[in-house]
Amino acid sequence: MKIDRLMSIVVYLLNHGRTSAQKLAQKFEVSPRTIMRDLDSLDQAGIPIQSFCGADGGYQIMDSFVLEKQAATTREYSWIVAALKGMASAYTNKDLEETLEKVSSVERTKDLAVSMDLSAACEDEKVNEQLRLLEDSIAKKCLVRFTYTNSHDETRDIQLEPVSLQYKWYNWYLIGYYEKYQDYCMFKLIRMDDLRTTDTISAKTHELSKIRMKDGGKRTVRIRLHGKAAVKSKCREYLNGQVTREMENGDFEFCFSVPEHEAFWFGAVLSFGNKVRIIEPQEIRDRIIRTCKEIQAVYEE
Repeated sequence: MKIDRLMSIVVYLLNHGRTSAQKLAQKFEVSPRTIMRDLDSLDQAGIPIQSFCGADGGYQIMDSFVLEKQAATTREYSWIVAALKGMASAYTNKDLEETLEKVSSVERTKDLAVSMDLSAACEDEKVNEQLRLLEDSIAKKCLVRFTYTNSHDETRDIQLEPVSLQYKWYNWYLIGYYEKYQDYCMFKLIRMDDLRTTDTISAKTHELSKIRMKDGGKRTVRIRLHGKAAVKSKCREYLNGQVTREMENGDFEFCFSVPEHEAFWFGAVLSFGNKVRIIEPQEIRDRIIRTCKEIQAVYEE
């Protein structure tokens, strides 16, 4: 419906700023002429649309404009509530709980067929304490210190500014900024020890949307394996990839991308025993062979 598209255009311009008519047309799957009519309708309705010419031209809503009316439908609010509940299941935070309460009270939301339970992310009390300390340090822009053990069992002391917390790859991670190297890096919270705040305050401003991790110790590799029919469902369940080829006897080829030195996927592949065989890359094949020989040697002692 046109009214829904008009509201969506307003929300998009408020979130993204100056945008060309062509981009808006692509976004909302209508013609540029229709977008021009929509923008004219919004302007007549009292929403201050500004137009700009030139290479960086486009349309935007005046910075002074504030959308005071309800901007989402009941179903859209239901999605917001579901997302907030999922986050609340992973992270205990008073502000988050209050936000969920406010959004839930806007109007009676519908129950969705989809929900998220991320409670596995908050099962470790040590990590919960770290999350609370780091969130407070991020808000105060205080540098933190900790001892870190990387995936090669190398330990070192680190001091940096905590910038952002992320839950990914089945774990909580900290993105921190090294003033000395003027670069960002990522650390797994469960590998941190003796975490503490310092009295040093950072004056740097960080734009999270523009942070590009070089790799943060998380080089991603794409792996292709050959598997027996008996483990096809397990590959889909534990390796989060896709079957790229199926043979008449039920065997299959499977491709997936993972952080190179994470233990979860590597352990899953080993647990499949002789039901899978890594095809590529060669470095992962060599690692599997080396690990199997080391395990065999231990049991032969």
